[in-house]
This record gives sequence, C-alpha cells and structure tokens, in this order.
Amino acid sequence: MNRKQKIMLYRILAAAALLVVLLALQLEGLWQLLYLIPYFIVGYDILRKAVWGITHGEVFDENFLMAVATVGAVLLGDFLEGVAVMLFYQVGELFQSYAVGKSRKSISDLMDISPDYANVETEDGLEQVDPDDVEIGTVIVILPGEKVPIDGVVEEGVSTLNTSALTGESLPRDVAVGDEIISGCINMTGLLKVRTTKEFGESTVSKVLELVENSAMKKSKAENFITRFAKYYTPIVCYAALALAVLPPLFNVLILGQPAGWGDWITRGLTFLVISCPCALVISIPLSFFGGIGGASARGILVKGSIYLEALAESAHVVFDKTGTLTRGVFEVKAVHPAGGMEADELLTLAALAECYSTHPISKSLREACPEELDLSRIEGFDEVAGHGVRAIVDGKRVAAGNDKLMKKIGITHDPCEVTGTIVHVAVDGAYAGHIVIGDVVKPTAKQAIAGLKSAGVKRTVMLTGDSEQVAAAVAKDLAVDEYHSELLPGDKVDWVEKLLEQKTGREKLAFVGDGINDAPVLSRADIGIAMGAMGSDAAIEAADVVLMDDDPAKIALAMKISRKCLGIVHQNIWFALTVKALCLILGAIGKADMWLAIFADVGVMVIAVVNAMRALDTKKL
Repeated sequence: MNRKQKIMLYRILAAAALLVVLLALQLEGLWQLLYLIPYFIVGYDILRKAVWGITHGEVFDENFLMAVATVGAVLLGDFLEGVAVMLFYQVGELFQSYAVGKSRKSISDLMDISPDYANVETEDGLEQVDPDDVEIGTVIVILPGEKVPIDGVVEEGVSTLNTSALTGESLPRDVAVGDEIISGCINMTGLLKVRTTKEFGESTVSKVLELVENSAMKKSKAENFITRFAKYYTPIVCYAALALAVLPPLFNVLILGQPAGWGDWITRGLTFLVISCPCALVISIPLSFFGGIGGASARGILVKGSIYLEALAESAHVVFDKTGTLTRGVFEVKAVHPAGGMEADELLTLAALAECYSTHPISKSLREACPEELDLSRIEGFDEVAGHGVRAIVDGKRVAAGNDKLMKKIGITHDPCEVTGTIVHVAVDGAYAGHIVIGDVVKPTAKQAIAGLKSAGVKRTVMLTGDSEQVAAAVAKDLAVDEYHSELLPGDKVDWVEKLLEQKTGREKLAFVGDGINDAPVLSRADIGIAMGAMGSDAAIEAADVVLMDDDPAKIALAMKISRKCLGIVHQNIWFALTVKALCLILGAIGKADMWLAIFADVGVMVIAVVNAMRALDTKKL
C-alpha cells in the first residue's frame, strides 16, 4: 500500500471503530448527532469533491451521488444508514485503488528499466552523467549489476545480460565484442565498454517507456462507450431520483387527497441514487483493459492502448513479413557459382564490394563471407534499386548484384539456379558473371507461431516477401502458412494488404507482423500492426500498435489469448453490473429495497467487478 492508501485505511478503521462504539451506546435524540463524527472522518473528501464539482460545473459524478444520498439520509434522521453508506463506499474505493495499484505493478516494474546515469571515462576515472547528455559514438562503461543506459555495440568485454525486464523471458543473453545491445537490460557478469549508436531519447528503453506511458490515451470502443454512457446516465438517474422523491407525494396530496408521505418517498429517492451510482462500470472496465495491458507487458508484449487490445481479440487474418519476422534475418552464403571464367573468390569479392553501402541483411552476409578485407576506395559509385539490388563501379568495372528483376532490367540473361535459397546474380561490364546462394534461418518458434494462431481461431495466415518464389514456397510449406506472395516490392506489400482488407467480413480485423523499415507503411495500413521490438527498426516500432520485445512470433498467439480473456472479462462486468443495477433500481423505485441493498448494488457490485477485472493480470496460464 502507498501512503495515500494507508491514510484512507486508517480513516476507515477509525470511523468503523467509532460507529461500533456509538451503536453499543444506543444513542437517541440529539445524541445521534455524534454519528456525524465518523461520517466526516470517513467522508469529508467525498463531500469536498462534490462541492468542487458543483462550483465548477461538473455536478453529476459518483461524489455528488454519494454526498446527496448520505446527507439526505442524515437529514431524515437515518444517521446509521448515512454513515454506513459512506463507510462502505470508501471501503470499495480503497479496494479499487489497491486493485489499480496491483495492475500497475508490472508496468511500474517495466518503468524501473529507465537508467539514472551513464558511466563515461575521463582523465579522473569514471564519471556518472545524465544519459540525455551522451552523444552518439561515445564509449560508455557498464559495470556488473548496472542497467544498460543506451543502445550500442560492445567495444570491449564479455558479459551476460538479463533481458527479462524487456522481454519477459528469464533466459540470459551472452554478449561479446561486436554484438549489439539494447538499453533496459541489466549487465550481470563482466565489465563492458559500449560505443553508443543512438541518443538516449531514441534508444530502446526510451521508446518502450513512451509506448507504455501513452497506452492509456488510446481507449477501446468499450471504454469510450462507458464514458459516453456515464455522461448521460448519471444526470438521468439524478433527475429520476428527484422525480421519485417529489412527484408521488404531490400526486398523493393534489390528486388523491391523501397524506404526502414525504419521508418514505425521499428515502426511496435517496436509495435510488445510491443504487444508480455507475462505479462498477466506470472503474472496472478501464481497470480490466489496464490489467490486460499490464499482464501483456509482463510477458514482453507492449500494447500501445486498449483499442489495440480489443482489435487483437477480433483478428481473424494475420499477415507476416518473412525476413526478420518468421526467419531470423541472419543470412549466410551457402554456395558460389561463378560463370564466364570468373573465379569464385573474385565473384564474391566483387559482389561484397558492390553491396558495401547497402544496409540489407543479404549485403551484410556477403561482406562477412568475403575472403579478403574490403577496401572501400575501390568503389567509385553506388546505386541501390529498391526490391532489385545494387549497382556500383568497382575497380573501374560496372558491377550489378541483385535478383532476377535487376538482371532483366539491365538485359542480362542467365540459367536458373536449382539450389533453394536467395539468389544474388552478379553481372560485370554487361556480362553475366555467376550467382551466389544466400540462406536465411527460420526462427525456432515460427512453426509454433503459425500453429498457435490457427488454434486461437485465426482464419487465414499469409506471408508476404520480396524473396524469390522458390524460397518463399519452401518457407511457406515448412511453416504451414495458408498462402504466400513472393518477389514483392515494399509498395506491393501495401497493395496486397489492401486486397486482403477488402476480403474481410463483419468485425474481423487484419493484423500485419513485420520488423523492417520498409514494413512501416504496411504496419500503419493494417487494422493492427505488430512489430518485432528487440532488433526491429525504429520506424516499424513507431508505426506498430503492438511490439514484441523478444522478436518471438509465437507471442502473437499469446497476445491474442490475453486480449480475448480481457474482452471476456469486460463483457462479463458490463452485463453483470447493468443487470444487478436494473433489478435493484426497480426494487428501489417500488419501495422493496432499503439502503443496505443499495450499498450492495453500489459497493458490492463494484468490488465483485473489480475482483473479476483483476483476473486480466494473470497471464501465466495462457
């Protein structure tokens, strides 16, 4: 419990103790005014908020309802009921506050990944500086037990990182010189010297915290419905309670000529007010979504808002990018097939030099497989053709390296390659020089991811890739993807998503899963975009609605299970609260419900709904 919750608990206990003493004394007459002591102890803040709302034009809220109902009961001489209503209402508020605090715990744990400082070497030793002040390219020192403050590349040292705060997984990760590491992890063993590759504001930890902090701003349809519902519902029931208290007595006097019975009807009106308080809905619905988001973040799944949690539950079509999503995006050279008298090592060297300035994973694999150290001075020109390949001047020779499309574009004919893999064709000075076979590695959980989605009720899985038909077919068959489309340019992926969106029916949603910078437009266009967060591009993470912090595609099915459980709890709470409220309001209007039933209809229903909402936090068994 925090300090505010403890103070409220003490107030409740003090008021309850005084109430028990006063009940034991069996007070009568003016002595009953002593009941006002526990009343003000436990309810002064509610009264203050009600007065503030009235003076600022925000009249109809739960504070106003409680204030009118309890003050009215006291004025009618029902001191015990007035105190009891306020006491139990505050018990419910305390319980709700505790539940919200508990649902925030996983997110507050996530917030602990934010670093307080970064160590920079100076002439006088290590100096702790604000991470915001560290420039790109600075070498920072991370001691054992410290948080990694900024993304970077290991320059010196070997260690093990605890990534659980970001990914939800307890398996540590070993790092050495040359490895990329992301902020938010904890250095467990050795000392590391890391050269920063991003500013703190653009690092992974900052992006994660920003996503979590902004998640509450994007409300689901259910939350927006409850907000609109409460806006109209509360004044309506207030006027209905006033009519119930005033009109029947006037009817008795003016029409029937009978005693007015003001006391009985005013009591009914006050009971009606307490019953009508919409706390169960207003509190439990956002709490359910907040619990779902918190439970998901504890499993390494960041959902940017409850609107996206709701969309996940309705996803019936899931479209995947291949490289970096279903496959690791770690390419390696499997074979070199020279032609036209070219030597294998020479072919590989020319291709690697031509690809030197490209950021594509295939380019990196060519550079790593090159048999000699690459001298960039040998390159005189460079041109990258999106979705085709690259062209460059190497040693004065015109070198083109890319796929079939590039070869057709420059008018080069070649024999097809029978080896399965990504084929990089190479042409030198307008003549075909051979091809290199590159192989990507399927992620260990990719097959499990597709099977999990199908068991979760997803109707169709689709893979979109710029890779060749041969490679795409092999991966799709291996993973049991329902359909695939290959040899696509970035713009083609958007076109295909547009086509797939048109094929949806009813309330079905389409989710797209990707990781690369060229996936950002598709992530934005889909009903819900899911990005790989650990090694995915910043653009993809920014454009996505859900981020998987450990790049595990199997987490998509888990995210859907969490969202569906959360939506189920929301619907349960809505129907339960509305049904009980409606029944008790009818009983209150006809005089069959007293203030104690009203307390149950308000506080009791709220507590039950909140307890049910807290189930959204439990994601371990999904």
